[in-house]
Amino acid sequence: MNSDINWNDVIKKEARGINNEDFGEIQDIQGQFVLVQKGIVNKEKFYIPKDLAESYDGYVLRFRFSEQDLNQYYEDPLTIRDSNSMQETAHERESNEEQVTLTTEERLDIAKKSQENQATITKKPVTETKTVEVSLTREKISIERRPPSGQTQAQSPIQSQEDIKIPLKREEVKVTKKPYVKEEVIIKKNAFTDSKEITGDVTS
Repeated sequence: MNSDINWNDVIKKEARGINNEDFGEIQDIQGQFVLVQKGIVNKEKFYIPKDLAESYDGYVLRFRFSEQDLNQYYEDPLTIRDSNSMQETAHERESNEEQVTLTTEERLDIAKKSQENQATITKKPVTETKTVEVSLTREKISIERRPPSGQTQAQSPIQSQEDIKIPLKREEVKVTKKPYVKEEVIIKKNAFTDSKEITGDVTS
């Protein structure tokens, strides 16, 4: 047992194991045992011998065993006495002609493990028909007759057919496709916590 530990100061402080495992909160010092309480709703009490304490830094009292061995100190301090104390207890039982037997029970040990699933988001093309109205400009011929202005010089009549070609312009539609950014799609991951009831049979 670490003689440097001020046992009056460890009350309401954290208790942890060799792997920094959470043992709960220290509730009291009872003789050679440290009373530790673990859990908020389902409270569990453990009576841990003082000589298993390894160090105390003013905030955390550390023990030299892991959480796997914590259950042997569950509730009843009689189950964790040393061999001498057990012999003395047995001698007292014999002298008093009493027989004591211990009862045990199973508890559900619930552990959580992380699993990873994969969500797939698929982008696929969608074809739709769009109609756009476009105004097109074109030139056409119009013929107008009017009296001479008096400044036009007379020419000899033509002797044969003569064609006069006048260029006419018109607009035509040219369709091209050009991509543009229509919108932004934001994909987020959110964490949700679900409550699940675990039911199992235990023997006592």
